Amino acid sequence: MEMTDKQEPLIADAQVRCKRTGDAWTATAHIITAVVGSGVLSLAWCVAQLGWIAGPLAILGFAVITLISSYLLADCCRSPNSEKGHIRHITYIDAIDFNLGKKSVWICGLVQQLGICGTAIAYTITSAMCLRAIQRSNCFHIEGHEAACKYGDTAYMLTFGVVQLVCSQIPDFHNMGWLSIVAAAMSFSYSSIGFGLGLAKTIENGKIYGNITGVAMSSTVAKLSRVCQALGDIAFAYPYSIVLIEIQDTLKAPPPENHTMKRASMTAIVITTFFYLCCGCFGYASFGDSTPGNLLTGFGFYEPYWLIDFANACIVLHLVGGYQVYSQPLFAFVEKWLIQTFPTCALMKTTYTLHIPFIPTFQLNLLRLCFRTAYVVSTTGLAMFFPYFNQVLGVLGALNFWPIAVYFPIQMYIVQKNVQTWTSKWLIFQTFSCICLVASVIALTGSIQGIVSEKTS
Repeated sequence: MEMTDKQEPLIADAQVRCKRTGDAWTATAHIITAVVGSGVLSLAWCVAQLGWIAGPLAILGFAVITLISSYLLADCCRSPNSEKGHIRHITYIDAIDFNLGKKSVWICGLVQQLGICGTAIAYTITSAMCLRAIQRSNCFHIEGHEAACKYGDTAYMLTFGVVQLVCSQIPDFHNMGWLSIVAAAMSFSYSSIGFGLGLAKTIENGKIYGNITGVAMSSTVAKLSRVCQALGDIAFAYPYSIVLIEIQDTLKAPPPENHTMKRASMTAIVITTFFYLCCGCFGYASFGDSTPGNLLTGFGFYEPYWLIDFANACIVLHLVGGYQVYSQPLFAFVEKWLIQTFPTCALMKTTYTLHIPFIPTFQLNLLRLCFRTAYVVSTTGLAMFFPYFNQVLGVLGALNFWPIAVYFPIQMYIVQKNVQTWTSKWLIFQTFSCICLVASVIALTGSIQGIVSEKTS
C-alpha cells in the first residue's frame, strides 16, 4: 500500500459538485433501499395488532401520505431566485433554510439528525437479529424445533459496526449508486421470500387465521398501546422524505429533476406497497394471534432452513446499504458545518491518497475518518443498550413521520406556490397536517410505553 499525504480541503461548497448522472432507475433503487428496510419485517405483527380491516388500510394510508409528501418535496428541490433564476437545493436542510428560515432549520435539523441516528440504531439491531436467526435456524435444523438455541446479539452488532466503519468512508451519495442497486436487489429477495413463505404456510394450514379486531389483549389500555406501536412501526416503514432531496440531487437534467423524482417515487412506492401488503397480510394469515414481531427472525418459519438463512443474509446485505443511504445526509451536514466553523484546522484539510492493490485509488480524509468512526461506534453502542425491535421502530416512526414527512414539506410547498392563508387549498393542507400530527402523537405514546414496559420487565 502506497500512501501520500497532501493538503486538500474536503468539498463543502454547494456549487462544487460531482457530475450528476442519476436517472429514474438509480433514484428508484435509492428509494427502495431507503424504504424497504427493517420496517417490512414488522408489518405482519402490525396487521395482527390492527386486524384484517384496519391493518391493510393503515399500510395503504401511509403509502398515500408518503407519495403526497414525495411529490411536494420534489417540487421544492428548486426555488425561484431573482438573481439566478432558480436555486437548486442539494439537501433537505438547504431547502428548509431557503424557504422557511433559520429557526425552522434548527428544529428540522435536530429532528432529522435524531431520526437518522435512530434509523442507524434500528438497522444495527435488525442486522444482529438476522445474523442470530441464521445461527438459530441451523441449530433448529440440527437439534430439532424444541431445542433452546439461544444466542446473544452483542457480537453480531459489533460485526455490523465494523462493516459500517469501512462503508462509511464512501464520500457521498454520488459514489454509492452501486451499493443502493445491490441493496435494492436484496430487499426484493427477502421481501419475496417472506411473501412466499407466508403464502405457502397459509396454503399448508388450509385456512386463514386472524380476525377483524386483531390480537385480543388483557385490557383496553394494553390493546391501545399495541395499536399505537403498530401505527408507529408502519410509519417507520414508509417515509423517505428525510433523504429525498439528497437523492434528487443525484439526478441529471433534462428531463427536469422533479419529474424524474416523481416518476421514481411512484414506481418505488407501488412496488414497496405491494410487498408490504403481501408480507403483512400473508404473515398474519399464517400465524394469527401468534404472529412474531419479526417475520423472518421470530421463527414462525423453520423450514426450509437454507431459505431462512438466505433471506436473513439478504436482509443484512440490504441494511449495510440502507445504513449508508440514511447516514450520508448527516455526514454531509456535520462535516460541512465543521469545515465552515473551523476553516483553518489541519484536521479539516488533510487527505491521504491510498494506493491499495486490486481496488481503485482511495482518498481518505481525516475529518471523515474521525467523525464517521465516532458516529458508527456511538450508534452501535446505543443499539446494544436498546435492543427492542418493534418498540424502537415505533418511536422512530412516530418522531419523524409528522415533522419530516408532512409538516415541513407542506410549509415549503405553501411558501413556494404562494398559497394564501384560509383559502380552500390552505385549509386542506392544514387539516391533512393536523390529522397526521394526531396519528404521530398516538403512535409515539404507545411506543414509548412499550419500551418502558420492556425495560422494566
